[in-house]
Amino acid sequence: MDLADAIDHCLSLPHAMETTPFGPDSLVYKVAGKVFAITSPDSYPSFINLKCDPDRAIELREQYEDITPGYHMNKKHWNSVRLDGAVPSKLIRELIDHSYELVLKSLSAKERQALGSAKK
Repeated sequence: MDLADAIDHCLSLPHAMETTPFGPDSLVYKVAGKVFAITSPDSYPSFINLKCDPDRAIELREQYEDITPGYHMNKKHWNSVRLDGAVPSKLIRELIDHSYELVLKSLSAKERQALGSAKK
C-alpha cells in the first residue's frame, strides 16, 4: 500500500476529515475532532502514524521491522507504519480501521450519537 491508498482509506471512513493543523507538511485525519492518523506527504519513505492498543502495538513492532513507535507521538499508544510494501496492505487497512475505532470508542455517547454511530 502506498501513501495515496492509505489516505484514500482514511477518507473512506465515516465522518473522517483531512486537516492540516500543523501546516501543509502534516496531513492529520480526524473523526469528531480527534486524531486517528497523521502522515507527512513529503517524507521518504512514506509513513503513517496510527493509534494502537498498547499491547498490540508492541506485538506489531516485534513482528514487523517497518512498524515502529510513533514518530513524534506517545510511543505507548501510537505506531509509525512505513508504507514501502513490507507491511501487507490488508494489515495496513486493518490498522487504520483499528485506530479509527479506538478514537470512536473514546468519544462520549453523545458525540457518537451525533455522528450517527451510537452503539446500542
